[in-house]
Amino acid sequence: MPSSHTCSFCGAEIPPGRGVMYVRNNGVILWFCSRRCRISMLEFGRDPRKFKWTAKYVKGGIRRR
Repeated sequence: MPSSHTCSFCGAEIPPGRGVMYVRNNGVILWFCSRRCRISMLEFGRDPRKFKWTAKYVKGGIRRR
């Protein structure tokens, strides 16, 4: 039985047969549900906690100490 994965950027569930698997040189496997998530994380280096459309969004912003 195929297993579903969660998107490494937005946290959405990816059904079997969909999405993109990205493997880094150090062996870390990242799953992405869309091009929007893949480009946001890999090319732009964005933080998913700052975007309302992600499941990882933190209301009120991120506080650094």
